[in-house]
Amino acid sequence: MFRLASPLLLLILVHVLPACRATHSLSLPPAPHRALSGSAFYRQVDSMKWNTREPVAMREILSGNIPAFLRRLTAIHVSITDSTSGKRIDATYYVTPDYLSIGNDDDFARIPLTPMTAQRIADSLHCFLPTRKMVNDIYQQAKVKLEPVPLYAYRDSAITFWHHHLIVEGQRKGRKGLIAGIKKDVVLSGKITGNREVIYGWHKPDGKPIQPLYSGHVNWWVDYSHGIRLVYRGIRVGNHWMDYTEVLQHPVYKRLLYDEDIPIVLQYNY
Repeated sequence: MFRLASPLLLLILVHVLPACRATHSLSLPPAPHRALSGSAFYRQVDSMKWNTREPVAMREILSGNIPAFLRRLTAIHVSITDSTSGKRIDATYYVTPDYLSIGNDDDFARIPLTPMTAQRIADSLHCFLPTRKMVNDIYQQAKVKLEPVPLYAYRDSAITFWHHHLIVEGQRKGRKGLIAGIKKDVVLSGKITGNREVIYGWHKPDGKPIQPLYSGHVNWWVDYSHGIRLVYRGIRVGNHWMDYTEVLQHPVYKRLLYDEDIPIVLQYNY
């Protein structure tokens, strides 16, 4: 089960993470020789339930079997005004340009995951999951915005996951860059409780999300519309680097990342 980082670990992270900022890339090994392609992955797991499919997906991702374009992170710039001092506060954080996927640039597949598996992967890669505000900001700054395409049958099956991925690729038409509007994000929120997950997003062309902040699903539910976007846990606030937990617990800075009126839960348990 994940525990909030100790003060000593936070001190290490604050000093070590900036050393990675020159590349802003996921800390993964090179893709294995003869790694599964996205289509091959879905052929392998097409009849599996979530609890047998997800260990396979996590193993593939942490082995480095993700498309090259997903390794390099994209900067998101945000700002707020301190209501007390009137001072503008700027921050930058770094996100994956698309949702977690398996395979290579020529044959990859987006992989919906439960929050437990997503949290394990995020922890392993020095990342965290976004909040509702962050999902909105990412959408606003996305280069490629696609209209959501809802599906209605066998929503939790691997074959529907693959079908939806192909629909998105048909919409994308090879366009590159930060993409949004194609999935509901699994998010951090003050509404995370016990065995519940929280999802949000899937923005329409008018910028309004199909999915309001929602905690009605049990945490093992995952369907084709869910996506996992990772955020590098080092946040640049002004001229200083901070761990995301420090930012989200700061009385002023938290508004850079969070817009709910209840205290945030900083991670999912697993």
